[in-house]
Amino acid sequence: MNLSKPFLLFLICSFCIQANAQIELPALFSDNMILQQQTEVPVWGWGDKNSEYNITTSWSQETYSVKTDESGRWSTKVSTPEAGGPYTLKVSKGSQNKIIQNVLIGEVWLCSGQSNMEMPLKGFPGQPVEGGNEAIVRSKNNKIRLITIPRDSKVEPKKDFEGSWNEASPKYVADFSATAWYFGSLVQEVLEVPVGLIHVSYGGSNVEAWMSKEMLKDFDSIAVPENQEAIGEPNRTATALYNGMLSPVIGYGIQGAIWYQGESNYDRPFQYRHLFKKMVKDWREEWEQGEFPFYFAQIAPFDYSAFTPDTIVEKYNSAYVRESQLKASHEIPNSGMAVLMDVGEKENIHPAQKKKGGYRLAYLALAKTYGMEGFEYESPEFNSLEIKDTSVVVSFNNVPNGITSLGKEVKGFQIAGENRVFYPANAVVRRKSIVLSSPNVNKPVAVRYLFKNYAEAELFSVGGLPISSFRTDDW
Repeated sequence: MNLSKPFLLFLICSFCIQANAQIELPALFSDNMILQQQTEVPVWGWGDKNSEYNITTSWSQETYSVKTDESGRWSTKVSTPEAGGPYTLKVSKGSQNKIIQNVLIGEVWLCSGQSNMEMPLKGFPGQPVEGGNEAIVRSKNNKIRLITIPRDSKVEPKKDFEGSWNEASPKYVADFSATAWYFGSLVQEVLEVPVGLIHVSYGGSNVEAWMSKEMLKDFDSIAVPENQEAIGEPNRTATALYNGMLSPVIGYGIQGAIWYQGESNYDRPFQYRHLFKKMVKDWREEWEQGEFPFYFAQIAPFDYSAFTPDTIVEKYNSAYVRESQLKASHEIPNSGMAVLMDVGEKENIHPAQKKKGGYRLAYLALAKTYGMEGFEYESPEFNSLEIKDTSVVVSFNNVPNGITSLGKEVKGFQIAGENRVFYPANAVVRRKSIVLSSPNVNKPVAVRYLFKNYAEAELFSVGGLPISSFRTDDW
């Protein structure tokens, strides 16, 4: 068969165009991935500009068609069924296609923060995770999928990162966030559905590093870098981690987020509360998935005086950050806080008892997000004080079965009179309240409980949840 030269050139060009057709997917869309169940999940990628791409799901055999924009980016939303799998997700353009294998549908959670979220189940060098090795050995579970975004700092938002989803196994769990693992493994065990954990954290990071330039526009005291060279400490530079690590994840379909951070903002406790609230609000807006659940860990007690100026230790010990977090838990809609007063270590900022934190975050999710009942999930909180002659009766919320000191003497309360001088208080624990008095205070007006850098929890709910440090004054 004789072909004319023009027609032959046309065939060759057509073949070249097909061969060079691009289908580029983010690292989030890789084999072993997990998608949030029973919703419309965003799916996106890159390719030839002004071209049509098709996305086909094996769970419904439905095909979604979408066109790329002038930059070559495309995005659409895909309907997901009830939890299950494995499935496939195919992205195609003409005869070219990419097929994502072993896809599960289930519950997806974002896990972020600083070193206490980053701390892997195998521990840091010289700093173990209690029970971590046993948890690693038992970790094989193809219903739990993990992905970690590598450390990076940028002055402009990144579109992607290097990484992939993996099925839970000792090889991958050992290096995965201990807090996130304990959270996710309990949620998966109880709900009996697949769970995906997206880990985005960086040790030593302050909250403003996880915020965008737009989020920080009302915080004049915080400097935002204008170029890459202006990034000094990547984990303590405003916007650097938001751009370098969080940005590629924003928009991925999630059920909610867990957060463990605050230690690096201990010296600015009052500002932290406003920064944190702004971050959560704006993350939610950027995800465009409504006010998704946001559960966070209150920082554990630690002796910050080792690297804190005396002036700050005296006035702004880390109890003020815990106070800010406690207040934020009431001001941020659809949120909850796990109290960790019983896991702190005086000379180690990375508590070994990561299981307690992860499980307490899971209790919040199981109760408040998934509607389960019958167990305690919120720590008792100060409710009111009643002055009776020379004593004070302190009552608490969230005490369905009362409070307990576990048979030990309670020494962590202080009371003060109108002279604002605090003295140690004698404490008598009742079923749902505590009676305080001191021979040095005839007319008590204020109460403080464990309001210092390092302290060991003394009061718990009967369910084992510790009461946060608190104060009734604003002096």
